[in-house]
Amino acid sequence: MNKKLEILAPAGSIESIYPAVRMGADAVYLVAWKLSARTAAQNFSREDLKQAVEYCHARGVKVYLACNTLMHDEELAEAMGIIKYACSIPVDALIMQDLGLISLVREAAPKMRLHASTQMSVHTVEGVKLLEKMGFQRVVLSRELSKAEIQEIAEHTNAELEIFVHGALCMSVSGQCYFSAMLGSRSGNRGSCAQPCRLPFAAEGGNGHDLSLKDNSIISHLRELEEMGVTSAKIEGRMKRPEYVAVSVKACRESLDTGKVDGDIADKLQAVFSRSGFTDGYFTGQRGREMFGIRSKENVTSATDKILTEIRTMYKDEQPLVPVQMKFMMKEGESVRFAVSDGDGNSASVKGAVPEKALKVALTEEKAKNNLTKTGGTPYFENSFSADIGEGLTVPMSELNRLRRTALEELTEKRVKRVPVTFSEAVFPKTETRRKKSPKYFRGRFVNSDIPDSFLDSELIYVPMNLRDEEYNALMDRGFAVAVEIPRGMFGMEKRIYERLKHIQGLGINEVLASNLGAVEMAKQLDMDIHGGFGLNITNTASVEWAEKMGLLDIEVSIELTLEQIAKLGGKIPLGIVSYGLLPLMLTRNNPAENDGNSFASCKTISFLRDRKGIAFPMQSYGACTEILNSVPVILSDRKHEIKGIDFEVFRFSVENSVEMGEKSLLFDRKLSSKGGFTRGLYYRGVE
Repeated sequence: MNKKLEILAPAGSIESIYPAVRMGADAVYLVAWKLSARTAAQNFSREDLKQAVEYCHARGVKVYLACNTLMHDEELAEAMGIIKYACSIPVDALIMQDLGLISLVREAAPKMRLHASTQMSVHTVEGVKLLEKMGFQRVVLSRELSKAEIQEIAEHTNAELEIFVHGALCMSVSGQCYFSAMLGSRSGNRGSCAQPCRLPFAAEGGNGHDLSLKDNSIISHLRELEEMGVTSAKIEGRMKRPEYVAVSVKACRESLDTGKVDGDIADKLQAVFSRSGFTDGYFTGQRGREMFGIRSKENVTSATDKILTEIRTMYKDEQPLVPVQMKFMMKEGESVRFAVSDGDGNSASVKGAVPEKALKVALTEEKAKNNLTKTGGTPYFENSFSADIGEGLTVPMSELNRLRRTALEELTEKRVKRVPVTFSEAVFPKTETRRKKSPKYFRGRFVNSDIPDSFLDSELIYVPMNLRDEEYNALMDRGFAVAVEIPRGMFGMEKRIYERLKHIQGLGINEVLASNLGAVEMAKQLDMDIHGGFGLNITNTASVEWAEKMGLLDIEVSIELTLEQIAKLGGKIPLGIVSYGLLPLMLTRNNPAENDGNSFASCKTISFLRDRKGIAFPMQSYGACTEILNSVPVILSDRKHEIKGIDFEVFRFSVENSVEMGEKSLLFDRKLSSKGGFTRGLYYRGVE
């Protein structure tokens, strides 16, 4: 039989803990200072975190600490200090993204449960399997998966699966969005997203807000998820008010327990926050124009004071959540005893006064029960009661009140007390071991086989997996060292991609560019030579060392690092940077080019998205997703002398023709600056 589906609630502050627990959440997720992918949330201080853990544990609710932000080398020590404290409380699990921080935690606290954040962009069977090997007990899957795709993963993996069932939908696959970082240095991967996607961006024939999706809501499908073997139903919204937490948890509780959501709760759910209503398009596989929506004036004003007050009333009082067994004993000449136990192995027994002979009415079992089971204002309710009372005896009602209060307080103390997770100090990797290195080699990434001879001296070229056999053969005959690029987005395509890789191996190509954990594991299964792409988000020396241990030959570092940060990276594995190209700002499963309702739009080689100023952002599809590219290329051709600690540079071509490719190659050969529009990316300004 499948386990009961967990309802997992967000808590951006201590004030949101109470509605989450009282409305029926089985677990909450929150974040401590400086560890969040939502830095605008209030987050928890050390004292708040301890208070939240004790409150939840007393009521049988688990607490997961989100550590799902990318770290720089100088931040790892502080992060590990926070995690050490979390182990001492202890929290029930850590939700993690950064590959380097994960490695350090596995070393320091091997018994701490790890949940892989959706920021890790895992959406395939092989991706989940790799995380299992890395020590993860649970994986928060990408939000773009359909029911059939979730089912496929559930049937072929052993890890617990967590699915977002309500809340905001990013246009980009989580962990693969660089839009906010590139446009304003506020990194979504580090919790500082400015949400530029909610601004007007128009595709041809679209709705004018073609990067803004409605909020996701598959609350009506919770029983289906449970039947599929999904472990946890996650509600997005750590930045939202407590009333939102209350009504979303209540809706999930009703859907799971009764199979439907009360009409009043459904109305409140939409009133408290929505963007033109909700969508279940990813889960049902009905992607397209109907999934898009914006936060209108009506959406904002629908959360009236009356509705918010009604919601607050729902959770203002303590709820009886924990069943307890009670036993009362009163014998002549002995102190009365009252014992309570919770069924989880915790119990408390207290003694009281010696009973007196009753002058008028003796204490009966019924009277004792009526008094001792009055648990209002506590999280407990009587599940069973037994009494052994001698004849003709009594004690004051005040004594029974004291016995009940003291016993339940002691039981709470025992429920709160947990054995800390063992934590040993981690050994941090050495940094700044590569400072004298300068890039010696160039590589090129191309979208077809029309590659100029000027790239024949490239160390390696990356080409798509969908070329014809004769094109691969022609490239190798010309003298190119060829590798194929595995798509970053493989939703529903994993089996086809695997078979395609086997076929390409038969042509004599055994090298791949892998920018997703699922792609890494797939290539490992085929014993291919793996070059890591920027999508793996390598931002510190510990993550460089992770790549080396994983068997990658080399890796492109994150496009969000500065040249100064890159120069300080340690590790032995060769490192590279993207020094030319229209950098991908988003990886989207919904193609904005299809918002005109014509599916043929997605067949175009290049489509465009325009912002309020008319600036065009190219869109290009590959695999199961579309990449939205920056409007101008990053170019470092005249800054080669400032690039340190790097072994190779990557030219990332997308919309350029062969002539333009040759021109860019010449710029770098001669170390010239570009005359057209360009950017330095984040290599100098960095990100928050």
